[in-house]
Amino acid sequence: MSAILVKIFATALTLSQVLVDPDTVRTNFDPARDREAVAQILKEGCTHMRRAFDIEDINLDDLIATAMDDPQAIAGDLKVLQGLSFNDLHASYRQFCKDEKVEPSPVDLGEVISYYNAAVAGLPDARQLKGLKLPGVSVILDANGKRFAEVFEPDHRRMSVPLSDIPRTVQQAFVSAEDKRFYQHRGIDERGVIRAFVGNLANPGRPAGGSTITQQVAKNLLVGDDVTYDRKMREMIVASRIERVLTKAEILEIYLNSIYLGRSSWGIEMAALSYFGKSAKALSVAEGALLAGLAKGPNYYNPDTQPERAQDRMAYVLSRMQEDAFLKPDEMQRAVASLPERVPYERLRRTTGFYFVDHVSRDARTLADLESLTTGAYTVRTTINPALQEATESALQEGLARYELSVGRQRYQGAEANIADAVKALQGPKADSKDAPAVPAWRRALEAVRLPLYDVHWTAAVVIEKGKDRKTGANVLRVGLSDGRVLPLNAWDTARRDLKLYDVVRVQLVEQKGKGAVRADLRTPPAVQGGAVVLENATGRILAMVGGFSYPLSQLNRATQAHRQPGSAFKPLTYLAALSKGLQPNTLIWDAPVTLPPVAGEANARPGDYWSPKNFDGGRSGIVTLRRALENSKNLVTARLLDGGIEPSPEKSLKRVCELALEAQLYLECTPYYPFVLGAQPVRILDLAAFYAAVANEGVLPVPHAIESVEENGRIVYKRKVASPVRLGSADAAAFYQLKSMLQGVLERGTAHSLKALAPYVAGKTGTSDDENDAWFVGFTNDVTVAVWVGHDNAEGRRRTLGRGQTGGKVAAPIFQSIIQAAWEHHLPKAPLSPPSPQAARHLIAMPIDLNTGDRLTEGQGRAFMEYFRLNWFGRLTETQFRLVSQSEVYAFRNPEPWSDGEERNGPDYYEDGPYAQGPGWLDNLRQNAPSARRPAEPERSFRWWWEEDPPRRPRRVDPDYFWRNGQVY
Repeated sequence: MSAILVKIFATALTLSQVLVDPDTVRTNFDPARDREAVAQILKEGCTHMRRAFDIEDINLDDLIATAMDDPQAIAGDLKVLQGLSFNDLHASYRQFCKDEKVEPSPVDLGEVISYYNAAVAGLPDARQLKGLKLPGVSVILDANGKRFAEVFEPDHRRMSVPLSDIPRTVQQAFVSAEDKRFYQHRGIDERGVIRAFVGNLANPGRPAGGSTITQQVAKNLLVGDDVTYDRKMREMIVASRIERVLTKAEILEIYLNSIYLGRSSWGIEMAALSYFGKSAKALSVAEGALLAGLAKGPNYYNPDTQPERAQDRMAYVLSRMQEDAFLKPDEMQRAVASLPERVPYERLRRTTGFYFVDHVSRDARTLADLESLTTGAYTVRTTINPALQEATESALQEGLARYELSVGRQRYQGAEANIADAVKALQGPKADSKDAPAVPAWRRALEAVRLPLYDVHWTAAVVIEKGKDRKTGANVLRVGLSDGRVLPLNAWDTARRDLKLYDVVRVQLVEQKGKGAVRADLRTPPAVQGGAVVLENATGRILAMVGGFSYPLSQLNRATQAHRQPGSAFKPLTYLAALSKGLQPNTLIWDAPVTLPPVAGEANARPGDYWSPKNFDGGRSGIVTLRRALENSKNLVTARLLDGGIEPSPEKSLKRVCELALEAQLYLECTPYYPFVLGAQPVRILDLAAFYAAVANEGVLPVPHAIESVEENGRIVYKRKVASPVRLGSADAAAFYQLKSMLQGVLERGTAHSLKALAPYVAGKTGTSDDENDAWFVGFTNDVTVAVWVGHDNAEGRRRTLGRGQTGGKVAAPIFQSIIQAAWEHHLPKAPLSPPSPQAARHLIAMPIDLNTGDRLTEGQGRAFMEYFRLNWFGRLTETQFRLVSQSEVYAFRNPEPWSDGEERNGPDYYEDGPYAQGPGWLDNLRQNAPSARRPAEPERSFRWWWEEDPPRRPRRVDPDYFWRNGQVY
């Protein structure tokens, strides 16, 4: 028995059951014992179908006789019938439909049963359609309430509506076009099957399936759309079961909400919005008929590209509605006059915010307790600023590429696309005719191409000229842009060699100064990765978020899903702890080698258990102020703060910094080990941005969030509650403002001096982890905080360096600068950093000091720097300049010019060559005066009550050997 005959009879067995007695359909027969039962089912099915042929006025016997006379005339163009023995088919017809005895039987019912059993095993449960909530499209709104993005599953861009919202005319249009006897049959329409069969014999070019609306629901939602006999058999059985579970109205509602109608629209509501800009409830008769006609083939009857076909199909639907007595002749004539007017087709081509939308989808599941945003049609109001988001992505992409170009790591791995074939097709025989379009073929092909890296913001260009100039002999490489410009391409040698004609590449357009010309610089996807966040300080709203170079290349959101070592970007936390304990920014401290004992205690400790950190450059600067130490990111100073600068012992100081980190919600748990204070414990970009925003807010920690509310059909599912501000109580507003002022100095004089022009408006900190694996810059204005990280993914636990000297100030700071400029342009304008708030100002006093020595100055004395000093609860200034380094040590190690008081000194770099700077070997030469590895904090001087008179003092240099001194040092 041929395989095709087995499949035909297995299908016939299925059809016979669902037509004759759909309530008792069996899905398993015994190949040996049930042969007679199967034969009887086939005979009953044939009898049922013969009656249907008679109803359709088709003489089945004559049709078979014609086929037997000339089988090729029937099977010639139908591939599904090629190879079928018509003699066997005719003999089978005589056996099961005429009840004649045929020997030998052409049908092995054992084979048919085995095939049938395998095909219909494990059928889906039709009851799952009861109360089904179809996947839908959720709309993401930006901070201004405008549509930013849509979230939906593939093949499910829909907005479901109840049947009551769909006009009766629209319902009937689909019924008349797709399933005339929908309200009469029980899932399978044998007459529709016959019409489709006979129609396919007459016109095999566009075969019809004869499926009912119920069968289409089964196919679309339960059994799949494989073009196989197996699927058709499963579809018929499931359709018959659906009719027993659902009402006709429920089936029609599911169908109208699930069917694909073109323009990336599933369901009648989304199609109505896409084609006509209105809800389904407002569709006219003609509009409904047009959409109903698309159900047969959205591309073939596309009104945008095939208006004549679409109008013919619409006329057919309207005529069927008239035949079904649903339209009067005059109504039909008015509706068929012309195609309804449609709105322009807006293609779904979003190019920004993919990491942000992913983050919103995850947050919605947690905050609104949703299974997924795609389970329904939700409206999500978010915090994103679209213009700032695009600018942030552009800044990160260009910054990563520039880093690789600067260190020679750029690679060319081929073009994103090559449009040579498209150009050739557009340059066909008509290209030279007078009717040929004026736009070059390469330009039209470039405009039509869809590049895989759809969120990369460099300009797409196509190579249109490569070779040597005939006159000069110079190498020529030119690219064309979509606006028609042709520009020279600047590329490195390996890329120039590998580029081919009509390769589509990415370029950065550069205006050449003084020449007025534009150059195209080649850009390629870098191997290095990065992330960036823009956070609004006052509210915690996430204005922009980038989780990597390109979402199509990697969906890992490094802003929220990755933890990286912050390096020195973590140091402000340690300084905050010291400031909150009373140290002033002018407090002097040794930038000199230090060794701290094991955290667990020195009992049974080994030499390797002691911690001896080093500065990034391996050097030391002698005695420095806290301000200058933070500005220049001194590791040794940060370590020394643990030894008496915060708490009396390193262990207690470390615990204090840990507590502050937990309070700032940087970590869920903190492991107390010394490298922690130098940024060894990984942190999320978003969390670090929130801490810096708290510094900008003088201690108020914002809660970063991307979602304001979630709605479904006008009903609020989730709304963010505006909670009371959370203040980091371990440090007061005065300490935070002092830290803010010190971070401003990082740009003015420190490791981020490349951003010096931004210093009046921005404060921040660079960060570089060990071996330059991570580069950071985190900074803030009055309004926003921007955090930028650059590094390689730690694939398989291996770390890769950015290269010697590739620090946060060199790699991340330029990206930060571009983003902050965009924030001023697209969010709030640039403004100088605010002075202390009234709350902080009550505990602060601004006084002039020598920036490098920390000595207080009188007005007009030297180059004074206005430093903010903390006042105690009694409004008096607590001097801490010499708390960690005694005054005698300070003056013993000063090295002023002859006949100078040491307060005025000129030079290119006063800090590196100032009063406290020491040459190589100075510590070895002066061992007797060197600071100990650990030095207990000196007790504070006793204070005076506020009513006690205390004449103002002017700091004076005092020579320890001065003969006439009275023993008082002040």
